[in-house]
Amino acid sequence: MAENGESIRTLKGIGEKTGKLFEKLGVFTVADLLTYYPRAYQTYEAPVSAGQLVPDTTAAVAGILNRSASVRTFQHTQIVTASLKDATGAVQLTWFNMPFLKNTLQAGTFHVFYGKVVKKNNRLTMEQPEIFTREGYSAVRESMQPVYGQTRGLGNKAITRAVAQALSIRRMEREYLPDAIRKRYELAEYNYALEHIHFPEDKQQLLFARKRLVFDEFFLFVLAVRRLREKRQDRKSPWVMKPAPQVRELAKSLPYELTGDQKAVLGEVERDLGGGLVMNRLVQGDVGSGKTIIAVLSLLTAAFNGYQGALMAPTEVLARQHYESMCRLFDDYGIDKQAVLVTGSMTAKEKRTAYEKIRNHEADVIVGTHALIQEKVVYDKLALVITDEQHRFGVGQRESLGGKGQEPHVMVMSATPIPRTLAIILYGDLDISVIHELPGGRLPIKNCVVGTGYRENAYSFIRKQVKEGRQAYVICPMVEASEMIEAENVLDYAKMLGRKMPDVTVDFLHGKMKGKEKNRIMERFAGGDIQVLVSTTVIEVGVNVPNATVMMIENAERFGLAQLHQLRGRVGRGRYQSYCIMVNCGDQEGTAERLDILNRSNDGFYIASEDLKLRGPGDIFGIRQSGDMEFKLADIFTDANLLKTVSEEVNRLLEEDGELLKEEHRELRRRLSEFLESSYDKLNL
Repeated sequence: MAENGESIRTLKGIGEKTGKLFEKLGVFTVADLLTYYPRAYQTYEAPVSAGQLVPDTTAAVAGILNRSASVRTFQHTQIVTASLKDATGAVQLTWFNMPFLKNTLQAGTFHVFYGKVVKKNNRLTMEQPEIFTREGYSAVRESMQPVYGQTRGLGNKAITRAVAQALSIRRMEREYLPDAIRKRYELAEYNYALEHIHFPEDKQQLLFARKRLVFDEFFLFVLAVRRLREKRQDRKSPWVMKPAPQVRELAKSLPYELTGDQKAVLGEVERDLGGGLVMNRLVQGDVGSGKTIIAVLSLLTAAFNGYQGALMAPTEVLARQHYESMCRLFDDYGIDKQAVLVTGSMTAKEKRTAYEKIRNHEADVIVGTHALIQEKVVYDKLALVITDEQHRFGVGQRESLGGKGQEPHVMVMSATPIPRTLAIILYGDLDISVIHELPGGRLPIKNCVVGTGYRENAYSFIRKQVKEGRQAYVICPMVEASEMIEAENVLDYAKMLGRKMPDVTVDFLHGKMKGKEKNRIMERFAGGDIQVLVSTTVIEVGVNVPNATVMMIENAERFGLAQLHQLRGRVGRGRYQSYCIMVNCGDQEGTAERLDILNRSNDGFYIASEDLKLRGPGDIFGIRQSGDMEFKLADIFTDANLLKTVSEEVNRLLEEDGELLKEEHRELRRRLSEFLESSYDKLNL
């Protein structure tokens, strides 16, 4: 029996090389592997005859080979081919660099082949199909096979084997949920749920296991939020601020008038800053609703009261953009305050200069990334911290800043249009302000949902936009090709586009790249050196590029609507007409209806509420919603009803036993303590 905290390398078959590949996936220990949940499940349908195969679908075909497989070499690649024929038709079978299959695929032998069917040179073909005996295929038909997120060199089979081994030697967890709660909501026992989320026999068993694990994620999160709120409620603030006339004058002098919502939010922030208690406010506003100017005016209020303010951005490129636009604003309107930039990639000399200005209070507004909370940064009078939700400015980080002085006021800016009822639960003790109105003068994004047959037209349109001096994004759901999941991937797609558009500068971006490399790519795109950027969803919080006018999203059916809306918000930021092309590669029932909501509306709050109506509790097979709430399994949209139930249950529990001192809550107290220890920095409060 293995301790769950032991290294992944204690498992059989996982040495240094494989261990490093697992680490790329964020899996370091046996416990990490046990909670590395499948991202989808493979189900094997009954085999069909060759004549029943349909192009662009995944299927199983069974039969006897009428002749043995052949092997040929083409451009250093060994290609194995075989043909399966029956009374209804034929299908060609192809494998690459697997010459040993020639011994298996002999004339007269019976096999079941499972894979994607495509039409090539007017005949049906399966490339790299899985091969089963009759008995082997019957065995997999009895269960759902897990599909995990993979990385090059570490395929699904290797991960599945490792998970199965970890489950067989793990130390069983003690049940911590009170019996009354488990009975009330018909929740599986924890160890049962953990095993069956990986290897369910059917969808019903999967949903039963998932419900328990999602309940756990929400329960511990909401319980932690409530306990922390009680400790921090009604804290007095030493940073009491008066409204600054210079800020009100600047707001009136801007080349555009603030919307009614922006004015209302500024009023709420002013009251918080002058009220004598520590401000903890969430400002929710759709993409492009003008949250940044609220942030700048709030930071200036702190500066004109003699204090310092800090703005934390999720990426270095965005931090630099905020800093440069702030400096221009101060120059244009004669504002006698100094902004300073602090990022990880600055030289040691640049950092020393910035630190000195911050310590001496030459800097009134400090803009940066995580670097703002490093030990070497010493503030003089840090009174206000504004952060983007994607930055996950957690309790531990806030206390780190508070430790540099007295606890600052905090504003969290969020572009995720979470319905208010859910936001109140998730953001705990934050007061919530909402900006619904969009500033005038912005051209609405033109949307279209298309099938795969429209791709060539889309490429022509992108090329035309580039010729006019514009730029484009293409989003793929995966970084690299997977043996199990049929979806476009960034690496292959970027190569393909480069071949199709030799006169266009195409590059790629994904979350597995090193920070410096990501920054370099985003800076080149922001500077116009890259014309088409093929990326994963990592660009959701990337950079502001007003010149980008096309957002093409491949496999749009695999994303939640809220995430598609966030991605779409990367364009439409300048004076040019912008377009969003969503490619629907699926044929699932209801997909067209969901995507049509985006076609009809650019309002994120409307889209989120419609998404909530359409996505049922069984809708768990697509890519999850994004957002700073990093639940491994739970989705605040799909699981909204369960989240509300959990919130009510936590309230009931704390009313009965606020400190969890009862004997029946001893295990819960232990588990909550472990959760707080591991997640303290991530709790976005």
